Parts: sequence; structure tokens; C-alpha cells
Amino acid sequence: MNWKSYFGEFRTNWQLGWPVMVAYLGQVLVGLADNIMVGKLGPTSLAAISLANSTIFFVMAFGIGFSSAITPLVSEALGLKNKDRIHRIFYNGLLVNGFMGLLMILAVWGLIPVLQRAHQPPEVLRIAVPYIRIVGISLLFVMLFQAMKQFADGMGYTKISMHAMITVNIINVPVSYVLIYGIGPFPRLEVLGAGMGSMIARLLILFVFWYFLARDERTREFVTRLPARILDWAIVRRLFALGLPSGMQSEFEMGIFTATVWLAGTLGTLSQAANQIALQMASMTYMVFVGLGVAATVRTGYRMGKKDFTGLRHVALSVLLQAAITGLVIGVLYMLLRHQLPWMYLSAKHVRDQVNPHDVARLASGLLVIAGLFQIFDSIQVVLQSILRGMQDVRIPMFLIFTAYWLVGFPVAWFLRGPWGVYGIWAGLLAGLGTAALLLFVRFQYLSKKFIRHGNA
Repeated sequence: MNWKSYFGEFRTNWQLGWPVMVAYLGQVLVGLADNIMVGKLGPTSLAAISLANSTIFFVMAFGIGFSSAITPLVSEALGLKNKDRIHRIFYNGLLVNGFMGLLMILAVWGLIPVLQRAHQPPEVLRIAVPYIRIVGISLLFVMLFQAMKQFADGMGYTKISMHAMITVNIINVPVSYVLIYGIGPFPRLEVLGAGMGSMIARLLILFVFWYFLARDERTREFVTRLPARILDWAIVRRLFALGLPSGMQSEFEMGIFTATVWLAGTLGTLSQAANQIALQMASMTYMVFVGLGVAATVRTGYRMGKKDFTGLRHVALSVLLQAAITGLVIGVLYMLLRHQLPWMYLSAKHVRDQVNPHDVARLASGLLVIAGLFQIFDSIQVVLQSILRGMQDVRIPMFLIFTAYWLVGFPVAWFLRGPWGVYGIWAGLLAGLGTAALLLFVRFQYLSKKFIRHGNA
């Protein structure tokens, strides 16, 4: 193996990936700011926003995965130098994503009665349900944003997402602060205020993103005029053919993390609050893997269009190696800083709350050890999913992801939560991520070698 040639690709991977990381960081920072501000209200409020956001993201995960079908189609059309097809993919992506967004609003509202029957703490549900009703509306805005973002990413213009997200966050954080704590003439809405701030941000970013797309000379021609034929059923069918399995992959993966919140909730507010801290930290570093994953999808999708399968395998392995190294470094940092990180979300002032924050911090520090261990597996499986998506292979990976998380990871979490508590739940996450990384790597090895052997997709 020529390691030097793989290392030589790191710079290109990073150039494509880092703006996505910053953009994703912007999304995470909205959640981080909410969690920090709400966490200062006490562990019960923190547990409520954990339950609410995990429920919303259970639905949103499908939509984000579904919309990722746009990226490889745009990259492939770019490799074919077919501007007209790129134009039609953009507008059909907006139409399809808008339709899915409306369905997702109904889905997240439909989960409220399920939560109320899921043995969650009553004091947590009382706060979480109104938040879910408000923020659920924003799923339509999320899907329209994703259509524009995936289009720009597929073109390789990943900095557009970054600029739009930074602009919105500059506005969102102070707005959420005012609504949560009630500054000036505004009432103190606490957790509900955080939800209203998130909804405002998700609506605002649609206008900001469109502005950046229309302003950039590389994308202006695609967004400022309509194609001769807007609705293209062949593209719609292709979006659904790739999007539905991709959405289910994302749902199976993110669903296991939602399940950990629900399982932790059955153990009490202490476990649920500590679980939320560890999950929030994991989402902060997940952005790095997502950025590298987008680089993998764009670069492999482009080579699919050019039928360069040897080059495809080379760049895919380079991103995979870069992700594994990155995951290892992040995992070590988690372990070294495990005692300090939980206090980003907690305040010692709330020692008289229903749950002592010092107990939450001790429990969360143990979870961060396990989270550190699975960083390397998480990095590998995220990038492998993206590589296979760039190769337009989504159906078999969908079944592999289901097997890893729901036939391996969830049963381990379910049975170990009894003797090990929330640590047992996270042992299940570790088992699921490790299995997913292994199965997806086997699939990539088989498919990439097959493409090279036969010389066609």
C-alpha cells in the first residue's frame, strides 16, 4: 500500500470538508447554545430539551438522509459536464424535499402520544411536549435548506453553506437568549423560547442561503432562472430511488441514538441528563466526520460520472484513512477531558434541583470514556456510508446499517441497561458502531474491486 499517495489526498479532502464541518458546527452550536442556556435552568429542563430534540431529530434524520441523494446526482452530472441536468436536479430537489418536509411535520406531531406512553418522567414531558409542537413546524424549512445545501455540496462549493450558517447563527444565539430568559419587553419562555429561537433561525437561513447562491457567479445561473421543464419525473424517481434507502440508513443510525435517550429516560432524570451531555459532545465531533463524508461523496460521485473507478477507490481510501486518524485523536481528547467537559452544560448553583449537577457530571464523565472509544468506529462508518452513497449504492448498505444498530447495538443496550444502567446503553452504541464500520468496509471492498474489474457501474 502506497501510504504517501493517500496522505497526498488529505489536503483536497480537507479543502472540501472543512467548510462543511464549520457549517455543521453552526447547526450544532445552535443546539449547544440552547443546551447551555437551558442547562442553567436545571437538570430537569436539560432532560426535557434532550427528549424533545431527540424525538424531532428521529424524524429529521430521515429527511437529512433522504436529501443527501441530491449530492451524488449533482456530482455525477458535473463529471458528465451536463449543466442542464444539474439545473433540473436543483429544482426537482426543492420540490421533492418540500413535499417530504410537510410529511415530516405530521410525523413528529404523531410521536407526541407515543412519548406520553413511553414511561418518561412527567416533569420532563410537561416541558418537552410544547417544544416539540413548535419546533416540529421548522422541519419544512430544514428540508428546503437541505435541498439547497446538498446542491451546493454536490457542485463542490461547500463554503456557501458555511457562510450562510455563520450569518444566521450571529442572529440566532442572542434571539434565543432573549426568548429563554425574558430580556426587556420579552417574556421569560425558558425551554419554549429555545424552540422558538430554533424555528426562527431555520426560516431565516432559507433566505440567507438563497441570497448566497444567487450572488455567487458559479451558481447564479441555476437559481435565478427556472429550467425549461421544471418537473422531471425521471429525476424525481431517481431522487426517491436513492433518497428513500439513504433516509432509512440515517433513520436506523440516528434512531439508535434517539432510543438511548428514551431508554435513559426510563432510568430517571439523572441518567437522561448525563446521557444528553455525552450525546451533545458526540454531536460536536460528529461534524468532522460529516465534513469528510461530504468530501468522499463529492469526489467519488465525480469519478462515477467519469467512469474512473481506480481513481474512485484511491480517493475513497484516502478519506477513510484521514477519518480514522481524526477519530482516534478526538477519542483520546474525550478521555483526557472527561471531567471538565460536562460542566459546559451544568451549573453548581442548582444543587437543590431534583437532580444534583455533581452527580450528573460524574455519570457523564464515565459516558465520555465510552464515547471516546467509539469515535474511531463512528468516523469510519460515517465516511463509508458517504463513499457508498457517492457510488450510488444505498440499498444493501441500508440493510447493513439496520443489522448493525438494531440487530446488534439495540439488543446489547436493552439487556445491559439492567445491570450497567446508562453505561450499558452506551455499550450498545459502541457495539452497533463497530459492527456498522466492519460491514460497510466489507461492502466497499467488494463493490470497488468489482467496478474496477468490470470497468463499468
